[in-house]
Order: sequence, then C-alpha cells, then structure tokens
Amino acid sequence: MGDVLAGFHAAWEFESDSVLIRYERGIRTPKLFQALGERRVPLEALAGVTLTPGRRGTVVLRAEPRPGADPLMEAAAGQLKEGCDPYRLVLPAERETLAEYYADELRGLLGETGKTERYLVAAPEAPLQFKAYDGKASFDGTSVSFRWSWTGASSAKWKAGDQTYPVAGLGGVEWRSPELFEGYLRLLPRDASATAAAPAVPQADQDPAAVVFGLGYGPVHESLPFAAAVLAAVRERGAGAPVPVPMPAPRRDPADIAERIRHLGELHQAGLVTDEEFSSKKAELLAEL
Repeated sequence: MGDVLAGFHAAWEFESDSVLIRYERGIRTPKLFQALGERRVPLEALAGVTLTPGRRGTVVLRAEPRPGADPLMEAAAGQLKEGCDPYRLVLPAERETLAEYYADELRGLLGETGKTERYLVAAPEAPLQFKAYDGKASFDGTSVSFRWSWTGASSAKWKAGDQTYPVAGLGGVEWRSPELFEGYLRLLPRDASATAAAPAVPQADQDPAAVVFGLGYGPVHESLPFAAAVLAAVRERGAGAPVPVPMPAPRRDPADIAERIRHLGELHQAGLVTDEEFSSKKAELLAEL
C-alpha cells in the first residue's frame, strides 16, 4: 500500500508485506514507545485488525498479533496498560472512515492466524541493561548477568554472589510488571520440570536467578524490552519450548512478611498506593503466613 496513517504518539506505514510502526519521541509519548523507536510488523505476524471507539473523540485502530509472534508481547503476558500497547493507534474521530479503509485493506491481506512456533517480530537488540532494586541486569546477546547492589540485595543473593547465565542454559523468562507491588524478572532454567518432585521456586528477592523491581527501579520501558530480547535469544538457540509453570514457593518467614507490610504502609502514607490496593495487598501478604 505504501501509505502512512498518523495518530497520537505513532504513525503506521503500510507496505505490501508489513506495517512499519514509528513511535514519536515527544514528552507525552509513553516511554515504552520511545524506547522501541520503530517496529516492523510482518503481515504474517498478525491475526486480525479492529477499529473501535476511543475516549474523548477518538477511534482506536489495533492490530492483533498472532500468539507467539512477538517476544515483547509474550514477555508482557497481558500486563501492559492499554495506553502502552504498541499495537494500538489512537486517531481523531474524524479519521474513522480513513482508518476503516486501512483496516479493511489489512484484513484482506492476512493469512494464517494461529499460534506460530517462531518469532516473526524482531526483539530489541542487545546489549541491554537496566537497574533493578537489588542489582543491575545486563544482556550482551549470549548471556545475562546480575550484579547485586549493596543496599537492595538480600543476604541470600550476596551469599550466592554475582550471577551470569548463558542463554544456552535458559528455557524462558518470567516478567512481572514493576507497576505491580512485587514486580520482578526471573530467568527460568532450560531443564525446568513440572513434575511433583520439582523443587519449589524461592521468592524473587531470595532467588539469585531473579532481580526485583521497586519504585523507579526496573521500569517497563527498560525491563520489558530486556525480557523480550532474552526470550528471542532463547528461542533462537532452540530452547523455546513452553516452560512449565514453577511450583508454588514455600510460605515466607513472618519477619519478611512484617517488613513487606511496613514497606507497603510507607507507600500508602506517601500516596503511592490507594486504600483499596493497600487493604488487598496486605490481606494477600497475611495469607502467606
């Protein structure tokens, strides 16, 4: 098609075999979009296209990626806020007719829509790094390294020492958004087992294969592209088979629960956690005793 459709924070350029999405770098543009810069999405990576009413006189054109086609969306696992969805293009309502035209054109070009066994959308390129609450994570394309911080790392992590994990030994990545109370990035071993005999996985703050997030540490626009890049490298090296869900972690030490409730109370007093979020999370923590 070769045409360009510009919306808020992004512009889509329609080509015969792909859609090139260029994200703006303005101050109001979500930081994840700025970090991504641009993405070429092959049409074979799409399962469908929708056009729906948006907020405040807008319409939303959204391309639906096929399951398994995009490492970024696979790592996000549905945790991205609507405004940070890289497959949404928000347009003024007066462009609805034009947007419907492009949506129809795209639908006519789509083929297979089921799950794909290989990534069709390129992941962010290494080297990548970000600062977590308890250490610094870096990825050079072949291995992931964790370097613990003096102030945030638990005694268990200091005892284990800094860690380096070759991609060849990994089976996947588990990412929990830093916008949740207990966000983290955990590396999953390639030989993970879902059998009843599998050992319980420790809490992220005690696990040398994980870094935890905190206020201002491991933000989405840094940690999610990092997770996506590692996932893509794992898949490329043939370790991309579905990773079994880890066994539930053992109950925590009461002192650890008390410390987390205290920290939660500080966030609540600072206005960073609502009354409802405070009550809900406190109940979850107490249930772990």
